Amino acid sequence: MNAQLIDGNAVAARVRAEVKAEVDRLKHEHGLTPGLAVVRVGEDPASKVYVSRKKQVAGEVGIQSWEHHPDEDITQDALLALVQQLNEDAAVHGILVQLPLPRHLDPDVIISAVKPEKDVDGFHPLNAGNLLLGRPTTRACTPHGVMRLLEEIGCEPAGKRAVVVGRSNIVGKPMALMLLQKNATVTLCHSKSDLRREVDGADILVVAVGVAELVKGAWLKPGAVVIDVGMNRTPDGKLVGDVEFAAAAERASFITPVPGGVGPMTIAMLMRNTLDAAVRYGRAPVVT
Repeated sequence: MNAQLIDGNAVAARVRAEVKAEVDRLKHEHGLTPGLAVVRVGEDPASKVYVSRKKQVAGEVGIQSWEHHPDEDITQDALLALVQQLNEDAAVHGILVQLPLPRHLDPDVIISAVKPEKDVDGFHPLNAGNLLLGRPTTRACTPHGVMRLLEEIGCEPAGKRAVVVGRSNIVGKPMALMLLQKNATVTLCHSKSDLRREVDGADILVVAVGVAELVKGAWLKPGAVVIDVGMNRTPDGKLVGDVEFAAAAERASFITPVPGGVGPMTIAMLMRNTLDAAVRYGRAPVVT
């Protein structure tokens, strides 16, 4: 393997330490404790694991957290009433509605009901629009974490060709916009793209489609930086990414492992977003 591994666990630990230090300062100097409310509807097993981990990390960095766990058959009106209750709670600086929601609930309606200033996922249309316009805003956690990983390895996007594979609202689209803001030349790929052709010229490659080893290592430009957001379980139970890791590692300069790459960054940046929301809207001075 020629590529250097990007240790997401180590970088996430640094982010959490930074957040904890600032949370401690807010508590000591201003009596302000950032608060995060998580709404988990029903019994989706993956959601249960994710929410448990988010609550654990919140506790580690000193953020107060609450889990609201309505039954799967909750009506949309009742869920909207819960969101409104959290919007009005001054102790809650961040609201996270865990996805996916049961099919009878419209996630667009629910997410849009969260106050933009409390939307720590960065999914609210106002926050997404501000990102598009290049204005200060809450950024979606996973692409935000990817940008921190690039910063940590000294990868400056300006002037480079960045290729993002996957156009989801959660990762692909905001990822492309964040890279564009850093003056990369960005190509956003999807199911109709000629992936081999597009990947071939990428200096920075971010893949987030949820298809095991879709991108082949042989397609990579030698020296490319590869960020693999995918997390897929093979029939034999192994976790693999969206990039053919072994072959890609022979050509890339840097590459994220799966697991242990992008995954830990998502929750770390959620804590960062919650802290930032408390600073902005909790009437505390901006932390510098």
